[in-house]
Amino acid sequence: MIAAIGGAPQAVAAKAATATIPIVFTVGLDPVQLGLVASLNRPGGNITGVTSLTGELAAKRLNLLHELVPTAAVVAVLVNPSNPATTEAETRSLRDAARSRGLQMHVLGASNESEIDAAFRTLVEFRAGALVVVGDPLFESRRDQIVALAARDVVPAIYIWREFVEAGGLMSYGTDLADTMRQAGVLAGKILKGAKPADLPVQQVVKVGLVINLKTAEMLGLVIPLTLSGRADEVIE
Repeated sequence: MIAAIGGAPQAVAAKAATATIPIVFTVGLDPVQLGLVASLNRPGGNITGVTSLTGELAAKRLNLLHELVPTAAVVAVLVNPSNPATTEAETRSLRDAARSRGLQMHVLGASNESEIDAAFRTLVEFRAGALVVVGDPLFESRRDQIVALAARDVVPAIYIWREFVEAGGLMSYGTDLADTMRQAGVLAGKILKGAKPADLPVQQVVKVGLVINLKTAEMLGLVIPLTLSGRADEVIE
């Protein structure tokens, strides 16, 4: 069995590599639109998995960030160009949201550690007052670097996963990464016990949560409004 964990590029590559070895994926986009499965209920073929549909929450993340930092007229978005499916879907949604609020948006690409550093230098040059970090395996693996750079440049940032907030990030809004991996593990276990991927419906992670780090907000000189903190599912102090 192949565990194609991490997003669309891994899942698409695994599907292209074999039509016989069972595959379990985790993606943040619609797997039907990605061409991975025929339908969510009846995947067909040798592949099934878990979708968190995180791309659909991109506009909400920008709106939450704007609610916290309404004076930020320029917003930066950090994306990984090596992950075009996720990048294009979330960027399109974010552009629409930014346009509706009259915000100027700059897309900054980074595909490795040094390019992340360069992206933050560009962010400063653009005088961006806020940052949206798009979900990507690279950014998850470099979360300490990204959180440290956001703190250094004193830029309020929002992420998908709470793990960034645990590492000192300001806020996150998205699905539970650990739950996504747990559900993928359950599917993998069923396949290893003899189940066929074609008979295992794609699981959808539908619960989303807002997490806020009050210590980071204080460091950035921000006061979390009660209207926002009251809606938070978790507040880290």
